[in-house]
Amino acid sequence: MLKVAADENFKHQIVSGLRRRLPAIDLVTVQGAGLAGTSDAEVLAWAAEEDRLLLTHDTRTIKNFAYARVAAGQSMPGVVAVPHRMPIGHAIEDLLLVIQVSAPDEMRDRVLRLPL
Repeated sequence: MLKVAADENFKHQIVSGLRRRLPAIDLVTVQGAGLAGTSDAEVLAWAAEEDRLLLTHDTRTIKNFAYARVAAGQSMPGVVAVPHRMPIGHAIEDLLLVIQVSAPDEMRDRVLRLPL
């Protein structure tokens, strides 16, 4: 199972739902890691160091930072962008599928946008 990080503005209801549905999930929030207010580039660097797939609602700018990292030869575990208006239940179901079924190499250096 993939290790996961939730970006600073990621919906708490989705984080709670993931933890409720998958108690064994290794999920850390940016706030929980003491990184509140940190730039996207720094959050991506931290997620890479921790080998954590980053969950975000930032469907516009974070992908640019992620692809810039990869172009610079700096690998990352991947990013899953969840549109802010996506229904919470649907987001939880799609994320559970990605987290439980994906191998780390499948998500590495990729940005996936939900819904699946």
